[in-house]
Amino acid sequence: MKVIRLFVIAFILLGTVRAQRTDPFLKDLLQTHASPQLRTILMHPDSFRYQLIYTQINRDSRNRPHFHSYYLRVDPLEYFNPASTVKMPLSFLALEKMNNLTRPGIDKYSPMLTDSAFSGQHAVYADSSAANGLPSLAQYIKKIFLVSDNDAYNRLYEFLGQQYLNERLWQMGYSHIRITRRFVPMTEEENKHTNPIRFLRKGVTPSPGGQVPDGEVAYTQPAAESKAHFDFSRQVFIGNAHLDRNDSLILTPMDFTRHNNISLEDEQSLLQSVLFPESVVPAKRFHLTADDYSFLYRYMSKYPSEEEHPRYDTAEYFDSYTKFFLFKSGRTPIPPYIRVFNKPGWSYGFLTDVAYIVDFKHKVEFMLSGVIYVNRDGVLNDDKYEYEETGYPFFKEVGNIIYQYELARPRKFFPDLDKFRMSYH
Repeated sequence: MKVIRLFVIAFILLGTVRAQRTDPFLKDLLQTHASPQLRTILMHPDSFRYQLIYTQINRDSRNRPHFHSYYLRVDPLEYFNPASTVKMPLSFLALEKMNNLTRPGIDKYSPMLTDSAFSGQHAVYADSSAANGLPSLAQYIKKIFLVSDNDAYNRLYEFLGQQYLNERLWQMGYSHIRITRRFVPMTEEENKHTNPIRFLRKGVTPSPGGQVPDGEVAYTQPAAESKAHFDFSRQVFIGNAHLDRNDSLILTPMDFTRHNNISLEDEQSLLQSVLFPESVVPAKRFHLTADDYSFLYRYMSKYPSEEEHPRYDTAEYFDSYTKFFLFKSGRTPIPPYIRVFNKPGWSYGFLTDVAYIVDFKHKVEFMLSGVIYVNRDGVLNDDKYEYEETGYPFFKEVGNIIYQYELARPRKFFPDLDKFRMSYH
């Protein structure tokens, strides 16, 4: 009986160890080239909770990509707050849902009016950032990738609905995803309810109150209440203390059990499925058009300074504002021959970036995803995190170590990267 009990304990411990993936190659590569600051981070995984995935891309004679990933502390059971990275799958899903509506006369550029029907909701009938002054899926997605706009995410969440967006992602095989909330203070019940939405025919302008002439609404989506079932049995507490909604200090860890959740592997898989749809099984592909793909590639890699609608203040939204790997720390200028197709997130001391990096000059490409937790005092929700001192330098240095390795790495066939050359004007 004692032997059986010991075997069970050993089996459980073995399963726990195996849940976390680390490849000696990536660990050694980083440690060999690490600065003292990076080496300190690597030596304290429990404090910084970092995870990294580096994916080499090798092309064959027909330019088909083949992927090989290396991992450092990657564990789908180790929670990190995904923050704005959840905006990426919602952008993909919103385009897919629009395509699946098959309603004549509407597409991602059509005017989209958001009404209100439940506590906490508010209506949106105009968008001053758009060239025509009207909201649309395209305008929201554009702002999500350019500057990680929170309001734009909320509108996509409402168009998709909590139940649909989660069940669709689960159906596609992304089992570690849970997206339960908007990025605005709301109760759990309020987040289950999403707004009525109307799409107008092109050229129609609503009144300031949202009134539209008869016959000019091409599609109406009613308000919805989510019945999705989430498994909250695994509790997640982080930190030593936190500030509540009233900015009162609570001397207990912060509860993330019911927050948004997504694994780093799923995030990179989602990005790969859109950049290289032919590389994933059909079940993991979004139903997107050729124009959708071009639109996403353009705005994933475009800089705020290159956009006219909206025109951003580049002192605040500098070119590397959403480009953590290689560039974010110190607002490093980005060489014209490098583009990063990515989606980052930052919240509660967690920094995350999921990226595909292309150097057109040297014909280099690779994927790199990572997360780090920088919260020295252990207090959450106080906006006192070491993003500038520790987080951004971590991404910049890791990105540069991998990039320098990629520059020297031999390739049998150099990639044809014309697919990712975008017009930004």
